[in-house]
Amino acid sequence: MAEMIEAFKSIVGETNILTKEIDTAYYRSGFRCGFGGAKAVVFPSTLVEQWKVLQVAVDSGCAIIMQAAKTGLTGGSSPSGFDYGRDVVIINTSRLRGLRLLREGTQAVAFPGTTLFELSQELKKIDRVPHSVLGSTTIGATVIGGVANNAGGALCKRGSSYTEFAIYARVNEQGQLELIDHLGIGNLGKTPEEILSRLEAGAFADEDLIEDGRVASDVDYVNRIRNLDADVPNRYNADPTRLYEASGSAGKVACFAVRVDTFPAPKKKQVFILGTNDPDYFVKMRRHILGTFAHLPEMVEYMNRSTFTTAEKYAKDVALAIKYLGTERLPKAYAVKAKVEYVLNKIPFLPKYLPDIFLYYVSKLFPQHLPKRLLEYRDTYEHLLILVTADKAIDEARRYLENDWGRTDGVGFFECTEREQEAALLHRFSAAGAGLRYQNLHQRTTEEVLSLDVALLSSDPEWIEDLPEELTRDMVLDLSYGHYLCHVFHNIYVFRKGTNMEGIKTLMLDRLTSRGAKFPAEHNVGHLYRAEPVVKEFHHQLDPTNTFNPGIGKTSKKRL
Repeated sequence: MAEMIEAFKSIVGETNILTKEIDTAYYRSGFRCGFGGAKAVVFPSTLVEQWKVLQVAVDSGCAIIMQAAKTGLTGGSSPSGFDYGRDVVIINTSRLRGLRLLREGTQAVAFPGTTLFELSQELKKIDRVPHSVLGSTTIGATVIGGVANNAGGALCKRGSSYTEFAIYARVNEQGQLELIDHLGIGNLGKTPEEILSRLEAGAFADEDLIEDGRVASDVDYVNRIRNLDADVPNRYNADPTRLYEASGSAGKVACFAVRVDTFPAPKKKQVFILGTNDPDYFVKMRRHILGTFAHLPEMVEYMNRSTFTTAEKYAKDVALAIKYLGTERLPKAYAVKAKVEYVLNKIPFLPKYLPDIFLYYVSKLFPQHLPKRLLEYRDTYEHLLILVTADKAIDEARRYLENDWGRTDGVGFFECTEREQEAALLHRFSAAGAGLRYQNLHQRTTEEVLSLDVALLSSDPEWIEDLPEELTRDMVLDLSYGHYLCHVFHNIYVFRKGTNMEGIKTLMLDRLTSRGAKFPAEHNVGHLYRAEPVVKEFHHQLDPTNTFNPGIGKTSKKRL
C-alpha cells in the first residue's frame, strides 16, 4: 500500500493525491446516493500521467474507479460499500480538460475532464452546439461521462450521448493494461506514451482523421422517436444498439478521449409553457407532433405540480447558486460542502445533512425567484410542459397551439419572455435534487428517496402512474418529471419512516415491466439498478478481470 502511494506521488506529485478520510470523503460519495471506501484519490494532470497511474493501480491489484465531475445520479462514479476485497483507487480526471475542434467545428475531441458546458461555450463562438444537453450540464457533467453512461438528456432529436470514436485503456484477459486507440486519428505514434502525448499536444490535423463508417453521434434517433408503435422504448440503458466500447461503458474502461459530432446552433428560440389537468390532452399533442410535424421541437420537458412546488421550495438554493456563482464554481462548492458535511456528521448531537438544512433556510431569505406567470400556471394546472422550439419549428408549434390544441377546453399555453424561458428551464433541471433535499430535511420521519428512471413504450398512453392504495398509503411525496416526447420519466417517491422500501421498489418495477417499460432509461445502472444480461455481457467483454468499477449493476465486486 505505502509503495503504491509513493509510486502515485512520483507520477502526479504529492499535492495531487488524497489519502486522509476527511479529504477523500467527497470523492467517495455519490452525487445523490452511495458511499464507500478508497485508499487514495489520484488527480493526474496529463493523459500520460493517467496512463502511468493506471499501470501502477493495475500492477498493485487494485479495483479502479474512474471519476470526473461525479454528477451521475445512480452512484456509478463512486465506491459503494467497503466490501471490494482489495484496495480501491479512485482516479479523478477533472484536471484533464482538453478540447480540440475538428473540421471547422463539426466534430470535437474531448478529454476526460472536459465538461459539456466548456464544449458548449467553445462551440458558441462558431454558432454550433454539442451533441447533448444534460440536466447536469450546469454542474459540471463531462462529455466522456455522458458517453460512458448513455446519458440521454433533454434533446428530442439527438438521443443518448453516443460515439464510436474513442481511445481508452482496458485490462485484458491476462490482467495486462492495454491501450485501445479507436479515436480515428492517424499518425499519433506507436507506444501509449507517444500516442497520448501527441494527442494532448494536438499534434494532428483534419487530414489525419479516419472515416470508416463509424459514427460520432446517435444519428438514427429522430427516426426512432417518431416510431409511435415501437415494441421497445426510444432509449434505454440496455439497448444493444447503443453499447459500443466507451459508449455505455459505465467506467468499465479508462477513457482518454472521445470524438463527438456537433450541430448548427438554432438562430432563434421560443419557449412555450403548456398546462392541463387531463394528461390525455398531452398524449394527443405528443402523437400529433411526432406524427405530423416537419420540424421537431428542441426539448419538451414535463413537470407535475408536486415537482414544481417541491423544487420551488427545496431546490431554490441550487437555482440561485447557478445564477450567481456560475457553473465553473459549482463543483468546488459541492466539494467544500461535502467535506463540511463529513465532519459535522461525525458529531453525535448534530442532525445529518446540516449544510443542506442551512442552505434551505438561507435560500428562504431571498425573494421569489420564479416569474409570476409560471406560478399562476402551477396553481391552475396539475401537469406542465416546457416546449422549446427553434427556427422553423417555432411557427409550426405556434400554429398548432393556437389553431388546434390550444382551443381545447381545459388546457392553456403562453409564450415565454426571455426571463421566463431562463427561469423555467433552470427550474426544471434544479428539480432533480428537490426530492433528496426534502428527504434530508425530513430524515426523522421519512425513508430514503426511491428514484426511478423509466423509459416507457412510445405507444403507452398511461404515462401517469395510477398507483394502487398499497403503494400510496405511506407515500408523502410523488414527483414526476422527464423528457416527454422521448417518453423518459424520472419518478421520485418519498415514504414515511418504517415503510418496506425494498418491497415498494419491487412492486413498482414489476408494474412497469409488465407494461414493456425499461429501467434505467438514461442514467446507467450505477449501484441502484440490476444490469440486464446484455449489459453484463457487454461490461464483461470490456473488463474480463472485473478491475474497473466492480459491483455496478448489482454484480459481483470480486476479481475475476
